[in-house]
Amino acid sequence: MKLWVVLYMALLWVELQNGSCQQIKREKMWVLDKGRFLRLGQITSLTPGRNMELRCKGNSIGWSYPTYLDTFNDSRLSIKQSDKYSQLILTAPSAADTGPYSCWVIICDGSECERDHDRSYVSYIYFTDKDNLFVPSAIHFEIVYLRPDRSAVVPCRVTDPQARVSLHREVPPEEITANGTQMTYDPSKGFVLQNPSPEHQGVFYCKAVTKGNPQISTKYQLLYVEVPSGAPFVSLEVSPESVTGGDNVNVTCTVLGEPEMDVSFTWSYPGQDNRPVHIHTSWRLVHRGMSHTTRVSQSVLTVEDLETIDFGNYICKAKNQHGETSVMTNIISK
Repeated sequence: MKLWVVLYMALLWVELQNGSCQQIKREKMWVLDKGRFLRLGQITSLTPGRNMELRCKGNSIGWSYPTYLDTFNDSRLSIKQSDKYSQLILTAPSAADTGPYSCWVIICDGSECERDHDRSYVSYIYFTDKDNLFVPSAIHFEIVYLRPDRSAVVPCRVTDPQARVSLHREVPPEEITANGTQMTYDPSKGFVLQNPSPEHQGVFYCKAVTKGNPQISTKYQLLYVEVPSGAPFVSLEVSPESVTGGDNVNVTCTVLGEPEMDVSFTWSYPGQDNRPVHIHTSWRLVHRGMSHTTRVSQSVLTVEDLETIDFGNYICKAKNQHGETSVMTNIISK
């Protein structure tokens, strides 16, 4: 069956009749699909509060939408699949729903299914709200990490693509000018710093103006990171260094990495199936010279009342999204 991937938008229109508001029922929209449906462009501005229905033609369709709708398990969002098209329905959309919406054809070969990238469509939808020029966030103070090997984004997205947006440092107070090369502004992303450096650190906020009405965004703490991306750099330490039977011992596995880089630890040790041990995992941010910031992740394995079975090789494996590293130390009785 031939599939079309054309994304349509339909609003639950509100009509004024005899001075009162009457919402057209969804059944009437089916009759008026050619006259009232509007094909979405790559950028679309809609009014918040009016229910939104997106349609993508095809009998097997996948969708993506702003991630927080999944994060908070938002009941306002529903997706329905029929034989000829799929519907994404969002009731009472607000400024916070601003973001990219896309659909694509799912192609299957037996039980193996994948996205057809050649038959997909995406539209960035702005729910323009004069009272919320910035896309609302549950976080009132965000940290943005700056790295010398990649661009960084101050994510002050707006709900009105026509708003004039500027970036400001809090101390000392000054406006940072977007010059179109080293720093640019994209209303769907925010301010993009192409080559971050320590000079870009500090507390910043964005200001948006439309029709003479200014609004201030949440604040952003920009921190410079000196640790490069890659598999974890791991060190292993035994305390105390000299032990004998009956002692307690701590084996500490430490990883230095990027501030937001999660690290997981796994251990292999003598008597693993026969002896109970205590394992405590934690992390903290360390601010070094020039305000550089490093994340220190640690896993501490504690063995109490050492027995003969406890002596031997202790192996710590640390893993992040870039790879994994294993290190080993040998504990012997002194």
